[in-house]
Amino acid sequence: MNTEIEAKFVNVSIDDVRSNLTKLGAVLEQPMRLMKRVTIDSDFMRSNNAFLRIRDEGNKITITYKQFDSLSVDGAKEIETTVGDFAVAVSLVAAIGIPHKSYQETKRETWKLDDTEVVIDVWPWLNPYIEIEGPSETRVKDVASLLGFQWENAVFGDVMEAYKIQYPHLKKSDTVGNIPEVKFNTPLPDLFVATS
Repeated sequence: MNTEIEAKFVNVSIDDVRSNLTKLGAVLEQPMRLMKRVTIDSDFMRSNNAFLRIRDEGNKITITYKQFDSLSVDGAKEIETTVGDFAVAVSLVAAIGIPHKSYQETKRETWKLDDTEVVIDVWPWLNPYIEIEGPSETRVKDVASLLGFQWENAVFGDVMEAYKIQYPHLKKSDTVGNIPEVKFNTPLPDLFVATS
């Protein structure tokens, strides 16, 4: 499995991030676009803090096994490949007995700063965040600093770590992967409503 070296910074201003990236000479590789994905899990994947994802990224379709060995800058491991058709890939996985639990829509913008990728992510019911992925922890820290972020505010793990910051009542077991449809312009699900 490949190790991802990445960090998230939450509650960002998209305009400020774009402005800073432009000043640094970063290249906009993919403008903001709608992406769709399904997430798939099983007892095996849950026991390994992992999931399978099929994602239409706008310019390619990928299938990815993602596992989080720890919530750290290098804790994410993945195996990813491209596939030709989103619906066919979803059907294929369902045919072998592991249908998807959640259909999710997000928006993403992708920038490249030398050897480092910076993405701006927008999810339903969540303030925007960025993810910085680079060849080393030092490089990720350097780019974060160049963009005006403090390393002590870095967040590691999947998108649920960002949701847990915005919705502090969420438990470790709470996940958007249990919501059948995660789409923009839909009401806030009960999962995100704090009860007293």
